[in-house]
Amino acid sequence: MSFFLRGGGGGGGGGSFGDALNDALGTLNQLVGDGGRGPPRPPPRGGYDNTGRDPLAGLADQLGGLGGLGGLAGLAGLGGFGGGRYSDWGSIKDRYFRPRPKPPQKPRPPMSFGDIVGKTKGAYHFINRLLPKTRDPSISNPALLPFAVGEKGSGIRARGEVQDFHKIQAQCLSEGVLWEDPNFPAVDSSIFYTRGPPKPFEWRRPGEITGDPQFMVGGASRFDIQQGELGDCWLLAAVANLTLHDDLFFQVVPHEQGFEDNYCGIFHFRFWQYGRWLDVVIDDRLPTVYGELVFLHSSTKNEFWSALLEKAYAKLHGSYEALKGGTTCEGMEDFTGGVTEMYELREAPGNLYKILLKAYERSSLMACSIEPDPHVTEARTSSGLVKGHAYSITRVQYVDVQTPRQSGRIPLIRLRNPWGNEAEWNGPWSDQSPEWRLIPDHEKEEIGLIFDDDGEFWMSYQDFLTHFTQLEMCNLSPDSMEDDNIKKWEANTYEGEWVRGVTAGGCRNYLDTFWHNPQYRITLTDVDEDDDENRCTVIVALMQKNRRAQRKKGMECLTVGFAVYNLGHDPDSLPKPLDYNFFKYNASCARSPSFINLREVSCRFKLPPGSYCIVPSTFEPNEQGEFILRVYSEKRNNMEEHDEEVGIGHIDPRVKDEDEDTEMAKKDEKVKGLFLKLAGEDGEVDWMELKEIMDYTMRNELPSRPRPPTQHQVAPMEDDTLVGQLVNLLCGVICKDTPLGTAFASGGDQGHAADTRSSGFAKEVCRSMVAMMDADHSGKLGYEEFKILWTDIRRWRAVFKLYCKEGSGFLSAFELRQALNSAGYRLNNHILNILFHRYGASDGTITFDDFMMCAIRMKTMIDLFRERDPDNTNSVSFTLEEWMEKTLYS
Repeated sequence: MSFFLRGGGGGGGGGSFGDALNDALGTLNQLVGDGGRGPPRPPPRGGYDNTGRDPLAGLADQLGGLGGLGGLAGLAGLGGFGGGRYSDWGSIKDRYFRPRPKPPQKPRPPMSFGDIVGKTKGAYHFINRLLPKTRDPSISNPALLPFAVGEKGSGIRARGEVQDFHKIQAQCLSEGVLWEDPNFPAVDSSIFYTRGPPKPFEWRRPGEITGDPQFMVGGASRFDIQQGELGDCWLLAAVANLTLHDDLFFQVVPHEQGFEDNYCGIFHFRFWQYGRWLDVVIDDRLPTVYGELVFLHSSTKNEFWSALLEKAYAKLHGSYEALKGGTTCEGMEDFTGGVTEMYELREAPGNLYKILLKAYERSSLMACSIEPDPHVTEARTSSGLVKGHAYSITRVQYVDVQTPRQSGRIPLIRLRNPWGNEAEWNGPWSDQSPEWRLIPDHEKEEIGLIFDDDGEFWMSYQDFLTHFTQLEMCNLSPDSMEDDNIKKWEANTYEGEWVRGVTAGGCRNYLDTFWHNPQYRITLTDVDEDDDENRCTVIVALMQKNRRAQRKKGMECLTVGFAVYNLGHDPDSLPKPLDYNFFKYNASCARSPSFINLREVSCRFKLPPGSYCIVPSTFEPNEQGEFILRVYSEKRNNMEEHDEEVGIGHIDPRVKDEDEDTEMAKKDEKVKGLFLKLAGEDGEVDWMELKEIMDYTMRNELPSRPRPPTQHQVAPMEDDTLVGQLVNLLCGVICKDTPLGTAFASGGDQGHAADTRSSGFAKEVCRSMVAMMDADHSGKLGYEEFKILWTDIRRWRAVFKLYCKEGSGFLSAFELRQALNSAGYRLNNHILNILFHRYGASDGTITFDDFMMCAIRMKTMIDLFRERDPDNTNSVSFTLEEWMEKTLYS
């Protein structure tokens, strides 16, 4: 029996009845035993594959009545369907959803223990980042300094030499050659990765297309953006909106490049990617058919900035085809570094106009749209508005209305049709409407009122809610705006990952593993200005990383979401991280509107001051991926990872009891005798002699059960009869040197994996044991060193047995934290993740040998650190020689 409440949950502060019921049902499902697993919630309205004029995809016809143009998606009249609820969500998702680098670390000469054992992720702000080596004198804000793609700290692995625009340009000018990009060559695979080209593409430079190529003609405008034969109008609409803001535009499209002075066939553009700006370098060879540009191009034939920008974005993601399908919000985020929100205006919150006012004060980019007619492209209504088309919001303003009998304030909104023509609203407050007679002349001048067929018009907020269906908003990050007079959001950014079997716990339906997900604590102290409810505005945005760029590998977006929990009046008394019992007895106070397989899911909340825990997760457990979590608030907030401090803890009493067992004391004497016998005259043993000791003394205590077969391996027949044994033997001979032969050769009940009991300790484990205790670096251990080692080995074996379920011989990675805690180590999620990457198996298990290696390495690193930090300052210093000596022999 399973319980699940379908449909969109409440996303507002404090949650909804549906949210609370879902939490209750999740707990009830745990009690009845089936985990309460339910399907992901259906997607919210919003554009995915914007194909208003896309000859390749034709999504508009196939989605039919599902329509609903993404607000930002049609700013250039480019279309872009989304919206509706859903019909066959699975088929739409499979066909149209196409599913991206780690932040630089701040310089830190004295290393803390967390640094020594491998902490590589966490919060960052531009003031403490490792700044890129690339310097651009035109950029004054350090947060906007771009990394070259592949540069250390860029988060992208170099495909060759790191490409620095200025160095390459100088070299080409000195040699008198036109540059050809080796990392994004002019070949068909740079265009398509799933099929061959449908037409005979020819790569040409702008000078080979027209006799007078120009980078930009008369500045940048939306008319420079004409869609070609690629389903990326979501991207084109974002570019069109970008042209409305010069400061943001020239952050993406740098000045001082063109086809005149210093031309050598190289251009560069900047894109925001997961917390840092990347400088993408390209050559100017563009795909053409019969001498005409195939993809994005300008209405002015000799203007090429838009086509080159599209090529740079395609290079960033691996190919042009990788750009097919997406949301305009995704493009806007990559052009600004902001956080986007979507609102269904039919379900608009009561305070939406206040949200719009504050967004306008913070220079947020806003757009709106009307759900399209599935049978008519861009159908015009009697009010002058166009369905299936997007409008940008250019101003939000209260105006004072004065009449002979009364006066008051009217909420108005100014909108702009990107067509820039007479297609305007013709209702109240439109151009030349009688309502404007009620406004004083000085106020008309203040708001810049102009009556012209320029596509810009005013309308009342109530008419706005009545006629438009969707609103999209891109809230700019504080780094995007250098004007100190503009109000800015307070922002925090954290990077993390879900690792299969360790920190990929799934959603709240999977209560047993949910608490293993990364957790982030945020403290809100100051309420919003002019807030009657004394609450704090918080925007939480969870973004998946690297999914679009890995489409070639078949990686699609994961189904993700998040939940927010109130930590009460005494948050410091709660465990770090919050454990199973906390989530069993506490419901979330807010959550994402749904779990959905988009690059980002975000939501705005109004929360009382206090401390909260945000838990980002995938819908199903054991789904692996990286993410970036961003939190915006109107007032300052304090945010940190809600996790343990790395260090030494207490050994589990259950392990101590076995240490004190009298039988073990007797065994110690036998082990000592064996050691002295093998040690010889020098009284020391090397790793081979140590292996003999360990194999003999623990021959009956090591796990013997094998790992279950993986998908690439076959379990042998389990048959104790003579015929069955003969079949196993025969198959083992015939299928020798194959996975099948390995399975049969190891015997019916031994599976495919090596039996630790029969093979003993691995060679590398024994070598690491010697290195851990070998103080004089002789490659051998004396008895006193061995004695300490023997105590550690017995303890680790006891810990393994404690968490090894039903004698399986393997440890579940979800038990790794508890196991290492029992051994006396305190680790956070970052350390657990890298330990599993190093010692875990793909099926989420850890063998006895790997657990021993993990424990040995932990003890070695801790002892190394503590030796250099006798005063417990939590920081140490090493010379390069010392560091290499200590780490290479470990």
